[in-house]
Amino acid sequence: MSASRLRFLSYNIRYGGTGREAPLASVISACTPDVVMLQEATDPGVVARIAEKAGFPHWGSRPGYSTGFLSRHPVAHHAWHSARGAKHAFLEVVLDDAHPRIYGLHLSAWFSNWSERRRAREIRMLLDGIREYQDGFHIIAGDFNAMAPGERLHVAQMPRWIRAMVWVSGRDIARDTIQVMLSANYADVWRKYHPSGDGYTFPTWGAHVRLDYIFTPERYVSRLTECAVVKDAPDAAAASDHYPLFAIVEGNA
Repeated sequence: MSASRLRFLSYNIRYGGTGREAPLASVISACTPDVVMLQEATDPGVVARIAEKAGFPHWGSRPGYSTGFLSRHPVAHHAWHSARGAKHAFLEVVLDDAHPRIYGLHLSAWFSNWSERRRAREIRMLLDGIREYQDGFHIIAGDFNAMAPGERLHVAQMPRWIRAMVWVSGRDIARDTIQVMLSANYADVWRKYHPSGDGYTFPTWGAHVRLDYIFTPERYVSRLTECAVVKDAPDAAAASDHYPLFAIVEGNA
């Protein structure tokens, strides 16, 4: 890792990752990241084993908390922040002054307009909670469980119970959550590099929806020089139900 460049990965490891430590570590290692933000990382023992197998000396996880991290770089500070009404705590990771502050999240699931309103409230609470840092270079990444405005909803490929929820919601799902980020002048980093691609991250056995995102303020988006969905890593299709999202981040220097 250079003094100011960071290879970054966001990865939902599904149901805590129990029993899949080796393939998860294989996927992560194939991406050679410096920092990984995890979702559904509810078992610290599993996260510790993944960290050991993938060669990360620093990691963080709390029992029952979805968000966790792995880092090859010393961590100056990390903390979980619970917001009223949010299903999962937001995770804050601070490395040093050469790198951006990183926020990891896992918003509420379920595809319906009711759950979309809940996700929009959760993301507004996160933005309110980090207001003092919003002028500086930072990243917000994770499983948003939400669709971006203008993206197609492939209802026919979804399980019957989700199709029923979509039908009750008016045969489509609102796109409020991602619109909150865009309206707050955050850049959807994957979309910046793939203006006409689909970017599907879920599910790995037949990906048809983009649920995982990396955002940074518009004025800093040029500092993220690459962003990609990782589908070709060995074990990527079997290790989890999400494909990880990778980015290269230039630091403050």
